[in-house]
Amino acid sequence: MTTETRNGADAARGLGRRSFLGSAVAGTAMLGAPAVLGQGRPRLVVVGGGSGGATVARYVAMQSAGAIDVTLIEPSRMYYTCYFSNLYLGGFWAFEDLAHSYATLASTHGVNVRHDWAVGVDRDAQTVALAGGGSVGYDRLVLSPGIDFVDGAVPGWDEAAANLMPHAYKPGTQTALLKAQVEAMPEGGLFAMVAPPNPYRCPPGPYERISMVAHMLKQGNPTAKILLVDPKPGFSKQALFEEGWARHYPGMIERIGPDLGGDMVEVNPAEMTVSIDGMIEAVDVCNVIPAQKAGRIAALAGLTNDDGWVPVDPFTMKARADAAIHVLGDASQQGDMPKSGYSANSQAKVAANVIRHELTDARLFPARYANTCWSLIAPEDGVKVGASYEATEEKIASVDSFISQPGEDAELRAETYRESIGWYNGIVADMFG
Repeated sequence: MTTETRNGADAARGLGRRSFLGSAVAGTAMLGAPAVLGQGRPRLVVVGGGSGGATVARYVAMQSAGAIDVTLIEPSRMYYTCYFSNLYLGGFWAFEDLAHSYATLASTHGVNVRHDWAVGVDRDAQTVALAGGGSVGYDRLVLSPGIDFVDGAVPGWDEAAANLMPHAYKPGTQTALLKAQVEAMPEGGLFAMVAPPNPYRCPPGPYERISMVAHMLKQGNPTAKILLVDPKPGFSKQALFEEGWARHYPGMIERIGPDLGGDMVEVNPAEMTVSIDGMIEAVDVCNVIPAQKAGRIAALAGLTNDDGWVPVDPFTMKARADAAIHVLGDASQQGDMPKSGYSANSQAKVAANVIRHELTDARLFPARYANTCWSLIAPEDGVKVGASYEATEEKIASVDSFISQPGEDAELRAETYRESIGWYNGIVADMFG
């Protein structure tokens, strides 16, 4: 990224933060002063410090002005965003740009941050067991554990093989490993991706990743090829990505869908091969993104269904199986919202309002949700898709949507990219204060 581009992005970050936080305040400023019920402070425990968990912890602590005791359980001391990690892969951001501290949540907002693993939930006693020993009691519990992978989803691959064939679909060191592998590819080498089946975290994410890997290879290894093996007949923003690939990376990317065996894949990490409907392909780097399910703590709490997700009430984000537990973000099965950081942040604000209403008699507002997913195809070529949603008895339902269009002019695409940078800085400020 040039100095001019980064300076422009920094300016957009500031504008985006003000815009994003302004809209958040507009939706919450009328909540009113809390009135504590009973003698002791009610207890909220939040498991998982990402876009859902950090947001709900901050909003409840901040808006209850100390009336609710808030504990956040998160094993990592730094949070690395999975969203925008593709920009790191493409060389637009540094790894450190993805990292965020929990310090302000604790020092400014009064959240008790415990860096530990939650290893069990006793729903009868309303306690969360910790790997470091002991347990934490709750009156309300929020689970926002993100994803885990479905065992055996890609034959030949398991998480023990992730050092050879990274998934890079959880934030942190896996992304750095994948980038290092791409940078070390031989001239004219082959990068392969095994894309996941629906539903999964960040629907456009694998295809933005293809774009960013292509951008990196175009700079230093222009004769390299990319093989995208996909079990789905179609994918998010497909027309936009395919238009962009043809314009920016002609002849570099080949996609194999289920009609050609994209749903019949095996891998051999030790041999670095990918078998597609019996045809074996030697590769230099292979990014395996397996089928996904709710983070393990949701299953340990007995909340998941046969598909591995947690059904929730659309009006409150409460688990269908337990009204004292809210489940946010990727782990929830809620209807039309995609699994994204924006969605989790939006759901967290609804849950925070419900929790304050039930624990302190604060005013309750109708549930409203929103989401936007931005993707970068090439420098200054950003696209987006999004919608607004409302709660119905059946599900969270989309009521209005938008998407970038093929053939848009360069300035509109550049503005969309700048908008995405502003949103990123807005959401991390909203999460961590």
